[in-house]
Amino acid sequence: MPRWKALPEELDPQVAEFTGQLRRLVDRSGLSVAAVADSTGYSKTSWERYLNGRLLPPLRAVVALAETTGAHPSHLTTLWELAERAWSRAEMRQDVTMEAIRVAQARAALGEFETEPAEDKSSAKASKSAKSVKAAKDTKGAKPAQAAEPPRTEQLPQVPRGTELPSSADFPQWPALAEPSPVPAVAPAASAAPAAPVHRRAPRRGRPVMFVVGAVGAVLVGVAAVLLLNPGGGPEKKAAAAPAAAPSEKPVLPAGVHCTGAGCVGKDPEKMGCGGPHAITPSRGVAGRAVIEVRYSKVCHTAWARISRAAQGDQATISAGGHSATAQAERDGDAYTPMVEVTGDPAKVAACETTVAGVKSCARPVPATSTGSAGEAPSG
Repeated sequence: MPRWKALPEELDPQVAEFTGQLRRLVDRSGLSVAAVADSTGYSKTSWERYLNGRLLPPLRAVVALAETTGAHPSHLTTLWELAERAWSRAEMRQDVTMEAIRVAQARAALGEFETEPAEDKSSAKASKSAKSVKAAKDTKGAKPAQAAEPPRTEQLPQVPRGTELPSSADFPQWPALAEPSPVPAVAPAASAAPAAPVHRRAPRRGRPVMFVVGAVGAVLVGVAAVLLLNPGGGPEKKAAAAPAAAPSEKPVLPAGVHCTGAGCVGKDPEKMGCGGPHAITPSRGVAGRAVIEVRYSKVCHTAWARISRAAQGDQATISAGGHSATAQAERDGDAYTPMVEVTGDPAKVAACETTVAGVKSCARPVPATSTGSAGEAPSG
């Protein structure tokens, strides 16, 4: 019976290659999974997941396995960085797929709600048509005697011919009750006297109109004079009409990135979002067990030094663009410096480690591989 289970088919090729390398190291050492767990400080369950391709191990676990099996940590770290990058891409694709599924489910649910009003409308139309049919049957079955009678119209009393109609002279209160009308009503010759006030209002209406016309004419004359005296609007008007210079736009940074260039100098790369998938390793060096690396962020245009597996008190120093930064390793042996600005080739950035005994070792450029830069990694 084989010792290892088959890796999942959907596993990325780079992750599968890295997992196979871990299995070969364990097989060559002759250790069991329990012995590996005791030597590295990680649980047996975690190593079973790492070696079966269900979970990507952290960098510290990989370095501890290299120390336990006697493998070179630099080469194993390079394979781990490529595998972690592939693992991040797979998780991103899975997130996009899950979002698409949720959007499809939401659209399907909304489609079900939209069909309910249509059913209500169709049922309302059906009930209305049923009522119309019933009313038609009732009308058809009714007797002729019960048919609706036409509305009655009252006839006005006829006035005998030759009778004179009443006039305003017979009812003096009519002029007081009638509303004023702008149009003079047609009246007999006897009522010609009340038409005089209508003719007296005409001049009063014409006065405001003439005043407005005169004012508009004066304004037009003034505008024409201004245009004739200054047709071009003058240099002051042209200067005012010129559009103001657009302010310089700030560079658009990816989500989670909070600085770039000189604004990142002296700041923590993890807190500013410059690490993770935005950082690569253009240079690396090994001094005994310790590893010194140059981490470069193309988005932030900065670099910082990182040491791992160092002794407590060892220092990492980086310098570029007239700026330098230093970090000291703690008990866990890991540390990284603040950021410095990089305007040129990141492979020329100087980063060195100085041990407590005074031994100094510097990072060297990492050769590129077929899949891109050998130092690319989504970790800080």
